[in-house]
Amino acid sequence: MSRDASSLTPAAIVAELDRYIVGQKKAKRAVAVALRNRWRRQKVEGDLRDEIAPKNIIMIGPTGVGKTARRLAKLAGAPFLKVEASKFTEVGYVGRDVDSIVRDLMEVSVKLVKDEEAHKVRPRAREAAEERLLDILLPRRARSYSEKPSEAGAHARGEDNGTREKLRGLLREGKLDEREVEVEVLEDQSPFLQIFGGQGVEEMGLGGLKDMLGNLGKKSRRRKLKIPQAIDVLTGQEAERLIDLDYVSRESVSRAENAGIVFLDEIDKIASGSGIERHGPDVSREGVQRDLLPIVEGATVTTKYGPVRTDHVLFIAAGAFHIAKPSDLIPEMQGRFPIRVELDALTDEDFVRILTEPRNALTAQYEALLATEGIHIEFQADAIREIATIAAQVNSRSHNIGARRLHTVMERLLDELSFSAPDIGPQKVLITRDYVRERLGELAADEELSNYIL
Repeated sequence: MSRDASSLTPAAIVAELDRYIVGQKKAKRAVAVALRNRWRRQKVEGDLRDEIAPKNIIMIGPTGVGKTARRLAKLAGAPFLKVEASKFTEVGYVGRDVDSIVRDLMEVSVKLVKDEEAHKVRPRAREAAEERLLDILLPRRARSYSEKPSEAGAHARGEDNGTREKLRGLLREGKLDEREVEVEVLEDQSPFLQIFGGQGVEEMGLGGLKDMLGNLGKKSRRRKLKIPQAIDVLTGQEAERLIDLDYVSRESVSRAENAGIVFLDEIDKIASGSGIERHGPDVSREGVQRDLLPIVEGATVTTKYGPVRTDHVLFIAAGAFHIAKPSDLIPEMQGRFPIRVELDALTDEDFVRILTEPRNALTAQYEALLATEGIHIEFQADAIREIATIAAQVNSRSHNIGARRLHTVMERLLDELSFSAPDIGPQKVLITRDYVRERLGELAADEELSNYIL
């Protein structure tokens, strides 16, 4: 985990999420308790621990909660995978199969563990990369025929060491950054493997073939790189050599099985209609649910890293449920999501906070973008409140897409300025309430037009 798990109390988790995500207190509490229960389960002794299943969560309401789950996973140092339930098709049809969820989660887990291990060995890898780079810059002097091997070695070492240390100093001071060197780079030359991407190779019984061809497909070629890029490439290669891949594989499986989080978005898109007769698309949707059910309940999926059990993977599902209802899911699927959270519609005040509080607030993003053209925009407080009010009004009158409405409103507001910025020259632009009303007022007031434009 990215920090001491014992310090991740539900209150601490919610407080951390509050720094990045505005609103949705109930959703934050639910995922915070789910994460804490993982830590609690690890403390339970005996066979009972294996019987404690994660309490999967289904979130009902406006879209945009995936960020909460992703931030939670990052906080916990857990493998996280977001998938759209509507991307899957029933067994026997062309499309992605549900087992690919587990394989994709494993790839995330492997990358996570590899990155952690690479960080641990990076100092040693950097030293080894530096030595390799110095070997490229200063090749060892060949022995002459008149010298004995021992004499040649001593002579070469005495002659080279002084130059090598001088080069090392120049390298570390950045005085060689503009020089180019030739290094060997591994490049993937096996597009053939992508043919099986939709189904995955493992379920076709060709997992070993995939690994073998994957290694054969990586072709080494020499490329000219500047010193900083070369040292990064060589450091990565040395880190790969230092990492214990057997440990990475074992730890990745364990991490995926015991800490993995899968976010199933658009779960409402595979809910069948509430009519008595089931036919056409409804049958296919129900088929996808039945295919998903074993994964959610707990199954063993074969991956190239070994079998992976899903008994303790946490599943968080979300859907707007504008047409279908949670009760339209098959009963077995409903039973696997015991915790239900109804998401709150974001208010004007929430929108004001979203526009100003997060470190990556939309206002800050547009300020940074236009600053590259010499245009310095400044949002007044009353302008931000007006933007928030318009976004909330459009959401209430048309399809409620949550905070994503702010993106369309902001883009429309600054469209003319973004287009003409390269031509009008450096200047300061003050975004006032009148500025917002002038560009958005009539559009927002016209309900029919705002449905198309905003």
